[in-house]
Amino acid sequence: MEKNRRNFFKLTGLAGLGLAGSSFMKGFGAVSDNYFRSDDHQAAGAFNMSGYGAPKLDTVRVGFIGLGNRGPTHLGHADKIENVEVTALCDLRPEKVEKAKGLIKSKSDNLKVYSGSEDAWKNLCQQKDIDLIYIATPWHLHAPMAIYAMKQGKHVAIEVPCAVTLEECWDLVKTSESTRKHCVILENCCYDFFELLTLNMARQGFFGEIIHAEGAYLHDLLKSNFSKQKYYHMWRLTQNLRNGNLYPTHGLGPVAQIMNINCGDKMEFLVSVSSKDFMKGPMANELAEKDDEFKPFANKKFGGNINTTIISTNKGRTIMLQHDVTSPNVYSRIHKVSGSKASALKYPLPAKISVGDDWATPEELQALEEKYTPPIVKKIGAMAKEVGGHGGMDFLMNWRLIDCLRHGIATDLNVYDAALWSAIAPLTEKSVAGGSNSVKIPDFTKGWWKTNEPVDVFLQKGGDTRIKV
Repeated sequence: MEKNRRNFFKLTGLAGLGLAGSSFMKGFGAVSDNYFRSDDHQAAGAFNMSGYGAPKLDTVRVGFIGLGNRGPTHLGHADKIENVEVTALCDLRPEKVEKAKGLIKSKSDNLKVYSGSEDAWKNLCQQKDIDLIYIATPWHLHAPMAIYAMKQGKHVAIEVPCAVTLEECWDLVKTSESTRKHCVILENCCYDFFELLTLNMARQGFFGEIIHAEGAYLHDLLKSNFSKQKYYHMWRLTQNLRNGNLYPTHGLGPVAQIMNINCGDKMEFLVSVSSKDFMKGPMANELAEKDDEFKPFANKKFGGNINTTIISTNKGRTIMLQHDVTSPNVYSRIHKVSGSKASALKYPLPAKISVGDDWATPEELQALEEKYTPPIVKKIGAMAKEVGGHGGMDFLMNWRLIDCLRHGIATDLNVYDAALWSAIAPLTEKSVAGGSNSVKIPDFTKGWWKTNEPVDVFLQKGGDTRIKV
């Protein structure tokens, strides 16, 4: 078994964690001069996945790859939704698969399990009785697994980020378009309640013209990233050797939807600045003196503690993103929306809305919530909060995805969102490495953003998928 694990990490570039100068690290954030993929621009027969509804599925048969941190949450939710059958589980570690089996109350006679081999996930992808595969593995495995799964005829739902290089982002787009299989980014923050409220308000014109937005991931994960138990072989610490905004989608996703990015507007360029690292390197050196497992991280150059990125859009709007997972800050995703008529700000809590110089009173805010709370929240919001998962947004996201597949309607988030939001990380690395020069942002829709219509997140048709009691 241990030999299989060593082979697995050799295959994925993590063997020995010989980080500096390794081919593994060179692949991260690599942005080649041809990253716009001009040869892929709307060739004859290209298919637009925006607004596409795949053939409906009466029962959605689901497989799960990665059962360490996020996978069990999605598995537990799938087991609570009617017309869902869990048919496959996979993790490199057999003990994780066995533990995950205990989360399934409605056992399937067709359940198959895969573990112990670096190729086990491929066997799951080849299994015939699977419609949708959840991928919740270390980041660098997301795109290769998703591409292979789509080529085996499966829809995929990928934990964030969906890719770590621009090449992978383009390959996700190309594969989704050619197979007509959904590639959905599991950006749960798009389904948080205040974010859905402000999206509905924006769609109904409450904010007027959207001028500017801000998002972030400010979360003190310093001890977690250095934990030998939290992330297998400390893969997330390895990622922090990159220098840019490594985790942009939590803050970006909700405001990108509000700005109708990929559906009426597009991102043009970004400028990114990183601070110096004042914390990760010293901690790695200190731990390496006491524990040999940390020696591969000693005297390495980590990315800066905080990254700030500014994005400009085709319509002249701006987005500010921040990333900091090391400083002792109170958790924040900022979520600021600034329009010509009104503004909103979620963090610091409580969330606030303004139509002038002062925030709305609690009574005024309650009235706005009663008017603009979207139907999806009214329908299953209470159940989502009861089931849980980051306050209910995880369950809301998973229920919505299953509902879309069951009714053959367009998913709220598609491959263009998955590629664009994930691409921000390597693009910020390119900007930082170039002295914070501006970097152009590829158009993964290849021009379709001009005619794509925003997807109605607020139920469309469908919406009758039931929850198991």
